[in-house]
Amino acid sequence: MNHHDHNPLKILKETILPGESKTINMEIAKLHTMTKLKIPIIVERSKFQGPTVLFSAGLHGDEINGTEIVRQLIVKKINKPKTGTIICIPIINVFGFVNQTREFPDGRDLNRVFPGSKKGSLASRFAYYMLTEIIPHVDYAIDFHAGGAARFNAAQIRIAPNNPELRDLASVFNAPFTLYSNNITGSFRNSCDKLGVKMLLFEGGKSIDINEDITQQGFEGAKRVLDHLGMLNNSRKSIPAVADSIYIEKSTWIRAKYSGMFHGYTTIGSHVEKGQLLATISDPYGKIEHKMKAPNSGYIINVNEAPIVYQGDAIYHISTELEKQTTAD
Repeated sequence: MNHHDHNPLKILKETILPGESKTINMEIAKLHTMTKLKIPIIVERSKFQGPTVLFSAGLHGDEINGTEIVRQLIVKKINKPKTGTIICIPIINVFGFVNQTREFPDGRDLNRVFPGSKKGSLASRFAYYMLTEIIPHVDYAIDFHAGGAARFNAAQIRIAPNNPELRDLASVFNAPFTLYSNNITGSFRNSCDKLGVKMLLFEGGKSIDINEDITQQGFEGAKRVLDHLGMLNNSRKSIPAVADSIYIEKSTWIRAKYSGMFHGYTTIGSHVEKGQLLATISDPYGKIEHKMKAPNSGYIINVNEAPIVYQGDAIYHISTELEKQTTAD
């Protein structure tokens, strides 16, 4: 493939030469208090030719665990490549990070406004600059997310179906689970895909939370990908995954049939049998207790950790269909 290398790299009018390190501050808009908001883009280039990889997180401002993964890649100097270029953006939505909210200040979900426009809403302008200034340089990307609200995701990679190149890359990352999920219109992943960037979307943990296990899974997976691309610097070793990823073709949400106090009995990532007791929902007064049972056998890849639920709330995400393992694999 044609790597965008060895030409000087230009982002927001700043030039980064091979062998250089530079932090570029993206300033799109100030806060309403006139406080400047800088979005640091941390660029590390090797002297040697190779691909360009982007590690990004915080597209949703309350999904802190992803930011922690990218921070660790920087702190442990994994982002200093043996070949090629590594770009780290630990927080894309700094506005949301400041307030610990998912959305942009204009109320929009940044992950639904791509490709954006230069003169649109604030989120839309931001999406536009991401796609015009950064993505054209990128060959591979890993975007780190966490579950919304109190819903805790098992560490998983999401890729679009029928894309052998992404399937290979996902198997290198080797998260506990790999989920086939279609690109959503307006999402960062969808726009990257259209521009020819191979993106893995990592999901793990929940919002407003940092979980050590999830951080480790994301960190080690990222290292395996860099190792595979010949970019992991020599002082670092990548650790093989404990077990091969479980590939999920189809999955479904189990929703609460009643409102009440929620007591879950099912651990994240576990395999359950059809009819197995997953949780109970009870009233606060000790009169009623509803049992929730598994509708089918499968893996539990997301658990709602909220103490109180309403009827219709998503409680568990369960696999309904696994990928047919081919013998050639």
